[in-house]
Amino acid sequence: MYWLAELCVRRPVFALMLILALVVAGVAAFPQLGVDRYPNMDLPSVYVRTVYPGAASQEVESEVSQVLEDAIATVAGIDELRSISSDGMSIVMITFNLKRNTDAGVQDVRDAVASVLNRLPPTVDPPVVQKQDTDSSPIITLAVSGPRTQSELFLLADRYVKNVIESAPGVGQVTIAGAADRAVQVNIDAKQLAAHRLSILQVRDALA
Repeated sequence: MYWLAELCVRRPVFALMLILALVVAGVAAFPQLGVDRYPNMDLPSVYVRTVYPGAASQEVESEVSQVLEDAIATVAGIDELRSISSDGMSIVMITFNLKRNTDAGVQDVRDAVASVLNRLPPTVDPPVVQKQDTDSSPIITLAVSGPRTQSELFLLADRYVKNVIESAPGVGQVTIAGAADRAVQVNIDAKQLAAHRLSILQVRDALA
């Protein structure tokens, strides 16, 4: 900048012309600059989503989230590791440092998860490992609340809210979170079974 100041003192007219040329070139080039409103970014975040049907949040945390966290913690290059345990669902979130290759990190996470599959409860769905993708992030989130039970709210959201949103043009997927579909719990009385000379397998077949 020293030479520019000296030029302005010695040759002010030439310096003014040089500055004007730079300004004109900048104004002419500005409309041609490429602008991407939604750039494709490779975020260093990985999610491990595991469904544990019918389990309370305490069971999900102790039997699924903690087991997965202990295994994933051995992966190199992790900046942050945390989990969210809710009824029937475990989400483990991994954030790598910027120097770590995300694709290689995802593969290491998959290997770590695969090494502890035999320690998870038998009724657990296979864990799903995926990178955070801005293109698949939710565009809109709606909350359904009211003086009703969780099962009733789920039914209302599934039958009335979800169908309306899915029918809108351009919608790719609608997911309901925070509640589970209605389920029926059958309690068997062993004495009544013996009195009617029935086996538990016969009850199962009848329900099926």
